[in-house]
Amino acid sequence: MVLSDDMWPVITTERLELHHISPRRLISLFETPEDQSIYSNRTYSNPYRVLIDDKGPLHWRVPQVKQDQSLNKWFVRWIVLKSTQEIIGSTSFHGAPDESGMIEVGLGIHDRFHNKGFGYEAIKGMWNWASQDSQVKILRYTVSPTNLASIALINKFGFPKVGQQIDEEDGPEDIYEMSVKEFVNSM
Repeated sequence: MVLSDDMWPVITTERLELHHISPRRLISLFETPEDQSIYSNRTYSNPYRVLIDDKGPLHWRVPQVKQDQSLNKWFVRWIVLKSTQEIIGSTSFHGAPDESGMIEVGLGIHDRFHNKGFGYEAIKGMWNWASQDSQVKILRYTVSPTNLASIALINKFGFPKVGQQIDEEDGPEDIYEMSVKEFVNSM
């Protein structure tokens, strides 16, 4: 088994490796993104400047990690293309499972790699990994009703729409959920 910087396993899929970012590297990425030590002793590179030019979830995750490093288990992973060892995106859960066992995932793929199935593959890898944790009972994905690409992505998984919420930054979002048991049985 391949291990990442802080001993969390690399999640592998057919074409991708999802490398966990340690608390030290995550904080450095947010505070000093040009610091090349973030990539020292790594097999991958970041030519598309993922999480550098667009901070993605870092402004939420870094304060959480500074307060409680144990939460980092659920946070940011690089999406690395196996064939080139280039970072093409990132994925993260929004937090640890809540009191009902729900966990929500998000992702960002660099524009150059859209519409190639990498988002589907990354989320499937994350959900397969999370499904092995006994705390996780419900998988969630939220998306703006106007984001047709993300709606198509979640529809590939067969997740039912269970409601809508208002996100303080993104506005209205449709909520899609599936139990871990249903997800595992559908794969």
